[in-house]
Amino acid sequence: MNDHVATAHDPIDRDHGLALYHQMVRIRRFEEKCAELYSAGTIRGFLHLYIGEEAVAAGAMAALAPGDAVVATYREHGHALARGIAAGPLMAEMFGKREGCSRGRGGSMHVFDRATRFYGGNAIVGGGLPMAVGLALADRMRQRATVTACFFGDGAAAEGEFHESLNLAALWKLPVLFLCENNLYAMGTRLDRAQSQIDLTIKAQAYAVRAEAVDGMDVLAVEKATRQAADLVRRGDGPAFLEFRTYRYRAHSMFDAELYRDKAEVELWKTRDPVEMLEGRMRRWSLATDADLAAIAAAVGTEIADAVRFADAGSWEPVSDLTLDVVAAAPAIPPAPALAGARS
Repeated sequence: MNDHVATAHDPIDRDHGLALYHQMVRIRRFEEKCAELYSAGTIRGFLHLYIGEEAVAAGAMAALAPGDAVVATYREHGHALARGIAAGPLMAEMFGKREGCSRGRGGSMHVFDRATRFYGGNAIVGGGLPMAVGLALADRMRQRATVTACFFGDGAAAEGEFHESLNLAALWKLPVLFLCENNLYAMGTRLDRAQSQIDLTIKAQAYAVRAEAVDGMDVLAVEKATRQAADLVRRGDGPAFLEFRTYRYRAHSMFDAELYRDKAEVELWKTRDPVEMLEGRMRRWSLATDADLAAIAAAVGTEIADAVRFADAGSWEPVSDLTLDVVAAAPAIPPAPALAGARS
C-alpha cells in the first residue's frame, strides 16, 4: 500500500475552522437522531449512517463550487447536509413525507435536490459512477466550467462500472473528480479479503488518472486535497481520483449484526475522531473557545429538533398519486380516417 497519505497541519482562518466544525457536528447529530428515530419505528426501510466519516463530506463540499454536480451513495445524508440541503426537507425525506427533498419517494437512499445539483443517493454499489461520467460529459458539451464530484465506497472498486467509468473519463478527459470513501469494509467484507490490490490509487493510475491517498479523518486534509484536485479537473486536465481513508463507527446499516469486526478496532479508530481532532486543533491554535463550541452545539440541537418537528408535521402522499411520474398518461387515440368511397 502507498504509505504517503496527504495531511494538513497549517493553521486556518478562525471563521472557516468553526464553519467546518459546525458542519461535522450537524452531520453527526443528524445521524444520531436518525438512528434514534429508526429504533422507534418512525424512520423505516434501509438506513446507512455516516457517523465517523463526517470529515469527508464536510471537507470535500467546502472545496466544491456551487455550480458543480454531486453524485453520492446510499450513505449520503452527510453529503446532502454539507451540500446545502436543509435539515427539515432531508428529515422529511427520511420520514417518507411529501415535504421531503425527493417528495418522500426516495427515503434514506435516494436523496435528490436540483437546486444544489445533488443527483442522489444511489442504492446500487457503484451505480453513481457512470452517472457522474454522463453528467460531466453533458456539462462539457454545454461548455460549463464545472466539476462532477462522485462519491463512492471501496466496495465499488470491485464493480465493472468503476473500471469502465475511470477508463472513459480518462479517454475523453472529462471533468470528473472521483472521491472514494475507503472505510475498509464493503458491507461486511474487509477490503483485504476481497481485493488483491488494496491501494485503490493504483487502480485509478492504471487508467492514467491522477490519484492521491488522503487522511479521511482529517477535515483540513480532505478540503485541501479536494480543492487542489478540483482545480486541476476544472481547468481541463482530465479526471482525478482521491482515496479518503476513513472509517464508519456504526454498522453497515441498521439491519447489520456487525459480526465481522472487533469492537476494539472501532474504539481504536475513534481515537482519531474527526470532530474531536478539529476541536483539539482549534483550541491549540487559540481559534475556538468553550463559548464558541457551546454555541455551535446549541444551534445544531435547535436545528435538528426543528427538522424533526417539520418532518413530523408533514403529509403523506395520497394513494391517488401512486402512479404520478411513474406511468405516463395514455395518449388520446384519434378516430380512424374515413376510407374514400366508403358508405356511411
